[in-house]
Amino acid sequence: MTMIALGGVIGAGLFVGSGVVIKAAGPAAVLSFVITGLLVVLVMRMLGEMAVAVPAVGSFYEYARLAWSDRPRLGQLAGFLTGWMYWYFWVIVVALEAVAGAGLVRYWLPNQPAWLISLTVMVLLTLTNVFSVRSYGEFEFWFSSIKVAAIAVFLLLAALYVLGLWPGVAPNVANLTAHGGFAPNGVLPILTGAVAATGFYFGAEIVSIAAAEAAEPAKAVARATNSVITRVLLFYVGSILLVVCLVPWNSAAINTPYVSALSAMHIPAAAHIMNAVVLTAVLSALNSGLYASSRMLFALTRHGDAPRALATLSRNGVPTRAILLGTLFGYSTVVMSYVSPDTVFAFLVNSYGTVAIFVYLLIAVSQLRLRARLEREDPARLRVRMWAYPYLTYLAIAGMLGIVLAMAFIPEQRTPLVFGFISLGILLLGFVARLRLGARENITSLSLEPHEYQNL
Repeated sequence: MTMIALGGVIGAGLFVGSGVVIKAAGPAAVLSFVITGLLVVLVMRMLGEMAVAVPAVGSFYEYARLAWSDRPRLGQLAGFLTGWMYWYFWVIVVALEAVAGAGLVRYWLPNQPAWLISLTVMVLLTLTNVFSVRSYGEFEFWFSSIKVAAIAVFLLLAALYVLGLWPGVAPNVANLTAHGGFAPNGVLPILTGAVAATGFYFGAEIVSIAAAEAAEPAKAVARATNSVITRVLLFYVGSILLVVCLVPWNSAAINTPYVSALSAMHIPAAAHIMNAVVLTAVLSALNSGLYASSRMLFALTRHGDAPRALATLSRNGVPTRAILLGTLFGYSTVVMSYVSPDTVFAFLVNSYGTVAIFVYLLIAVSQLRLRARLEREDPARLRVRMWAYPYLTYLAIAGMLGIVLAMAFIPEQRTPLVFGFISLGILLLGFVARLRLGARENITSLSLEPHEYQNL
């Protein structure tokens, strides 16, 4: 569970996408990752509180419904939007990672067609998820272990080099201020970078979904969320700080930040090493995407927000149909990346990041309301508590609203913002259709016992 949580937050975005933020903000990109990282830490603490108190398949989908149980129709809407937006995010990630994985494999096999590599990767990981939840957990454990080990080794070697403890090397921190200062482009790019970095952190919340299938959900999720909280800032902020010490922020080398950092330390075969690590991160994200999307879709069937036929379990307790539907969407998206890269695929790529922010915002609002209800009705369940409630929850909500507002004023973020709202509009229409097809439900009960969710 701990490795799933850590692996979810250490993705290809850190290894590759961080270069974009550094290029815009300079060494001050470290502050961009601090700002966003603190928001993610707060959201993870909220999830830890709710997941321990109310272990449930679908996690924050259920919490959104329960948080508004005094207004059932609004609870239905909150749950519907949370669940389907989360599913949408991950099935797009599955496709994007399949496309990215093909590009990485072609570094070693340049003569193989990209579509064939994407197809092979998706089929293999689909089979892994369909076989059993244990096989998913084992694969993700090893994928995450490789990523965490790679980051840990990088932190150690780079710190020795920067501090001048490397043989024959003097302290190396001049790049922090040598090329126009620490924040060469001012404050705005730092905030812009914080917006861009939001998507890099997304994924740690998978642990609250996986908790429902753990033998001891409360213990597992409490330990895993605490692990993420204490290590995410070290892995992200620490490694980014070392990268900007080793590589000039305004050089072409910053496009491949970690490869360039290893090269600066004269590590042999740096490109091959990082290509292998990034490929592992991509496969991990694809594996997690199939898992998270299928479990959320399974949860959506519980209240009629998705066709109940998708709730069918295999003999190994796996929601096979839910996995295959997400995979089918992934295959279609991969096809669109080649057939319609500038229209359909562009829309999907530009909308999914904004949708992720909407999900985190709904999680924070759910915690704000559900915590108040739990304190009134059953405070004994609050074995893990959000810090400084409700003030830090309000701060997190304000921060996420600030990110959405900032996107409207950042030219390169306006398209993702618009497409994100279009996706939200489509889901609202879907909810209207759902109301016409389904009966209103009673969601006033908080009696979500762990044993109810051990049928997977």
